[in-house]
Amino acid sequence: GLSSLDAKSKVAEKLADLEVGGKKITYKLRDWVFSRQRYWGEPIPIYFPVDFAEGVDPSSVDPKDDGCEHTIRFDNPIPVDEADLPLELPEMEDFKPGSDPAGCLARAKDWRYFQKDGKWFARETNTMPQWAGSCWYYLRYTDNKNDEEAFGKKADADWMPVDLYVGGAEHAVLHLLYARFWHQVLFDLGYTKHPEPFQKLVHQGMILGSDGEKMSKSRGNVVNPDDIVQEQGADALRMYEMFMGPLEAVKPWQTSQVSGIVRFMNKVYNAVSTAAKGNIEEMDDETKKLMHKTMKKVTEDVDDMSFNTAISALMVFTNHLQSLKQNVPREAAEKLALMVSPFGPHLGEECWSLLGHEGSLAYEPWVEFEEDLCVDDTVKIGVQVNGKVRGEIEIAADAEEANAMAAAMEQGKVKAQVEGKDIKKIIYVPGRILNIIAK
Repeated sequence: GLSSLDAKSKVAEKLADLEVGGKKITYKLRDWVFSRQRYWGEPIPIYFPVDFAEGVDPSSVDPKDDGCEHTIRFDNPIPVDEADLPLELPEMEDFKPGSDPAGCLARAKDWRYFQKDGKWFARETNTMPQWAGSCWYYLRYTDNKNDEEAFGKKADADWMPVDLYVGGAEHAVLHLLYARFWHQVLFDLGYTKHPEPFQKLVHQGMILGSDGEKMSKSRGNVVNPDDIVQEQGADALRMYEMFMGPLEAVKPWQTSQVSGIVRFMNKVYNAVSTAAKGNIEEMDDETKKLMHKTMKKVTEDVDDMSFNTAISALMVFTNHLQSLKQNVPREAAEKLALMVSPFGPHLGEECWSLLGHEGSLAYEPWVEFEEDLCVDDTVKIGVQVNGKVRGEIEIAADAEEANAMAAAMEQGKVKAQVEGKDIKKIIYVPGRILNIIAK
């Protein structure tokens, strides 16, 4: 039999052959209600004719008067002339919604009603939703001081398209989709030379409540970030969110684990404080190599948006500096402060100040690592006998197979497993593993 997908295709082809049906693509798109009954929002540049009772001279009446009977012809919308744009909101002291479904702008009668060519008209009183601005805000950001146009062609050429768009999955069917609609209209009209607005999309995972469910007031599992900031500080909140796991993963919130980040931050501060007091210039080889490895790891992880593993590398480096007691090198402390700053900006600035710098580290260049110092001279690899791990050896990173076998034979457990047996095969991957097949 056919698979479900193939069967559907065959059925559609058969219906087409019989001329009684065929294939059809149906797009499922959420309706977009482009209007709000509130004051704050862009006024919609549409107006409508106003009709009066038969025989009434429009010049003799005023629809702004409460007793004036009239009908707004909503079935005959008229766009505001381009020369009259932008249409601005009226000044209102009371812009509460009120009971009128037409919205608060219906109360601004001097703004709503106007005469043109001897006839009365009424403006649309709904305003646009926030999407009206957010659908193209990224374009305005490229040229926000331009008073002549929304954005210039040079700004569009210099800055667009957007390199990276980070948003939750819910954005994919709302803002992201509509922004693309707007952008493609602007492209068709020649305002932008880029057919697509965003080059790369990353969906950040949702943070769940501590019960593993989506945060909701009805479930009582909502975590107020203001409370965390008040108790532990903004840096602790910020860093914990990035340390919880991969950016794209869905993760449950655990308030009790924020204290672990606070302890790490205290370690960073203490290590930098020690370096500031000691002002030690010399650095041993182990610390220097670990520093360059950490700079490489954090730099690459930030580029990959792997913030949790970058913070983990900083923890390892900080623990090493603390193990040096009073001999923390100043250079190592400076690099640590710079690397911590994207995750904990307040901590980074405080550490930078402790080290005697007057300006902000925000203007300092990012750390640079030396590739040669990021390579280990020796590595530890596991030794297997017939596929089972029997020991571990430490050898040169580029050691030959003979050297690796010699080191392995010095391991008691390995030697016992192969003694008296015929070695049939040796699988050696330098720097990774040594597997001895013996019968």
